[in-house]
Amino acid sequence: MVSWNAWKHRFCIALLLGAVSMQAAVAAPVLSMSATPNPAENGSTIELDVAIADIADLYAYQFTLSFNAALFQATGAGEAPFLATGGATVFDGGLVDNAAGTISYAYASLLGAASGVSGSGILAHFTFDVIGAGSGVFSLSDVVFLDSGFGDLAPQVEALTVEAQNKVPEPSALWLACIGLAGLGLLRRRQA
Repeated sequence: MVSWNAWKHRFCIALLLGAVSMQAAVAAPVLSMSATPNPAENGSTIELDVAIADIADLYAYQFTLSFNAALFQATGAGEAPFLATGGATVFDGGLVDNAAGTISYAYASLLGAASGVSGSGILAHFTFDVIGAGSGVFSLSDVVFLDSGFGDLAPQVEALTVEAQNKVPEPSALWLACIGLAGLGLLRRRQA
């Protein structure tokens, strides 16, 4: 028969293991990006969204977005609806430097004494013209996330790779080129 002290000891160990597993189950928020389309064609436009997942009490954020200036040129920025679900906001799309490949210090904040927002959603939306071909990385730095008490929130930050490709000729254009080459070949035969 197991004594009362042995049961208390086992119960305490089970509680400790449960608490440790609960902490492991609560994941840090994740700051990520997605681009549409990916891959993109040279000469087209891509839409890039910066999103947060599993955040609690977000009141304000700031980040710098870096990109390959040989492949992409920033053309626009806008606030996405996630933070505004908590009330009135102020947003700035950042300082665009297409030569260096940066959008510096894009930010948004709730206004007044409001609780922060929780959950997952899109924070900001950017547009880029594709001006080259190759593989380009979009990355985030200078990341600051604050809760409604102006305490730091520390999201995990993920980069994004976007493939930029040269345009592939239309099948009809290829057929026309083949017919033209065949016609030139026949014409040259007749002349010989």
